[in-house]
Amino acid sequence: MKPHLLLLLLLHFTLPTTLLLLLPTATMPKPPFSLSLALSLTLAALLSSSPESRRLPFLRKPFHKTQNNLTPNNYTYEIRYFQQTLDHFTFQNLPKFPQRYLINTHHWLGPSRMAPIFLYCGNEGDIEWFAANTGFVWDLAPLFGAMVIFPEHRYYGESMPYGSWDEAYKNASTLAHLTAEQALADFAVLITDLKRNLSAEASPVILFGGSYGGMLAAWMRLKYPHIAIGSLASSAPILQFEDIVPLETFYNIVSNDFRRESTSCFNTIKKSWDVITSVGRKVNGLDHLAKTFHLCGKLESSDDLFDWLESAYSDLAMVDYPYPTEFLMPLPAYPIKEVCKKIDNSAEGTNVLDRIFKGVSVYYNYTGKAECFELDDDPHGMSGWDWQACTEMVMPMSSSKNSSMFPEWEYNYTSYAEECRNEFGVTPRPTWITTEFGGHNYKSVFGTFGSNIIFSNGLLDPWSGGSVKENISDSIIALVTKEGAHHLDLRAATADDPDWLVEQRASEVKLMKGWIDEYHTTKKAVFNM
Repeated sequence: MKPHLLLLLLLHFTLPTTLLLLLPTATMPKPPFSLSLALSLTLAALLSSSPESRRLPFLRKPFHKTQNNLTPNNYTYEIRYFQQTLDHFTFQNLPKFPQRYLINTHHWLGPSRMAPIFLYCGNEGDIEWFAANTGFVWDLAPLFGAMVIFPEHRYYGESMPYGSWDEAYKNASTLAHLTAEQALADFAVLITDLKRNLSAEASPVILFGGSYGGMLAAWMRLKYPHIAIGSLASSAPILQFEDIVPLETFYNIVSNDFRRESTSCFNTIKKSWDVITSVGRKVNGLDHLAKTFHLCGKLESSDDLFDWLESAYSDLAMVDYPYPTEFLMPLPAYPIKEVCKKIDNSAEGTNVLDRIFKGVSVYYNYTGKAECFELDDDPHGMSGWDWQACTEMVMPMSSSKNSSMFPEWEYNYTSYAEECRNEFGVTPRPTWITTEFGGHNYKSVFGTFGSNIIFSNGLLDPWSGGSVKENISDSIIALVTKEGAHHLDLRAATADDPDWLVEQRASEVKLMKGWIDEYHTTKKAVFNM
């Protein structure tokens, strides 16, 4: 039996009978074969290695520009704009800005039936990119009779304060309102206003989000429990702050993903950093590296090449999906396996750098269309993350000599803060996120004050190391899959989905169905009093 058909059967037996009876036949989903979601939380670590100080990689976005098909034919929505408050936490008369959001009401059963609203917490990029890659939400909407809303995160895509990107990103003063707190308030104000206008105050809201969006979904459920009845927080590293998890966790997971495919591949990558450093120090060595790796321009430092390679390996670990995808780049199924084949199966006598280039080309040039590579492309409009990483989203990381395939380095907050002051004129606040949203003693706190949150993670995903991976209570559930990568569950269902992924999504649906049932039961009890 095809996995997507199994999903439909599971949904049939888990959704309430009354809801299924309300759904017209035309709303039942066709077997979905579409793009899916993932959010790329670009690395925000300060690296300092001996003997030379290294540049902060989060200040660079080494993506190769690709042609993005943002809107698959089977995802339809209306684009609207909401005049959003610039600063929710002051009463100054500041100018509003147009917050873009996408809305689909085709399957919504309306306010009279208290039909649900699915809201995806937009993260650091163009919201149409995320909508095109979050097929799970679209797949579920007809089954639940739900409205779908994708609000865009402020300062990304078209949701620019001060009228334009140039003005919004002008300096620290204009960027000051780019925070997670303001973004959550945006979502709360938008959904409250929309429900009021539709006389749908009684319609329950379920939040979805992946990566940073998953963090927002979890935090919003905690901060605004009256706004949403539950949230699915996929690959949400809410514990990747201060010293809550070991600092080497992220890079150890990336390294283990490569080691599990091939020990020789792991060792070649580990050896390559010293070779790059040695070549870069020679006369015309940087030119030689630029030529070897087919860079479009001059290479100013071997550290820039380090960042480019590190980003590729980390992204490959994130999107090591079991079928071909195009979320970050056009990639084959299990791309790490393909990278290691290129590195390991090069002709005898091929030097280390040529092996590495062949391997990394699977990520940067799988289609074979790129003639050269820019080191700092940002095709998905994620540059605002640099600011967020330099203010409140401070995620310390390090690399271990013994367990990592990356160069050894220790986290150095002093250098981190100096780099941020040079880049933006601000000093990071490394303890603010845990002060605002919690993190320390999270089991006790969440168990006492939280409810209705699903934390889903795949252990191939390096961000799983900073997420919640065990149940906290009967309603704060951790769904962990051994073979899963970066919020794979939020992608659209396909005929190639492995059974464990189908089962994971079915578990998520069952939990969400329970939230809605409980909400309706409570509402009816109050109404009948």
